[in-house]
Amino acid sequence: MCICVDCHWVGDCQAYHAVERQHGVPHLSADPGFVPSQPRIHVQVRDLPGGQVGVEWDVRACASFQADPGHWQRLRPGLAVPA
Repeated sequence: MCICVDCHWVGDCQAYHAVERQHGVPHLSADPGFVPSQPRIHVQVRDLPGGQVGVEWDVRACASFQADPGHWQRLRPGLAVPA
């Protein structure tokens, strides 16, 4: 799972914005201004039904990570936390 959902910077982070773009989901910020230090994005290729291929993107480490449990959920109340 992406560590960003529990990070203080998630709403304004350029790395999380890139992950949102890859997943094709609405952005938390149209123009994020926070540039994280050393984000490590894990990309996993998975087989899907019907012979298709899916790609999962998750930030697994980041030198700028600042714990703020539930921050993403507070920005998107009522929506399921991305998995």
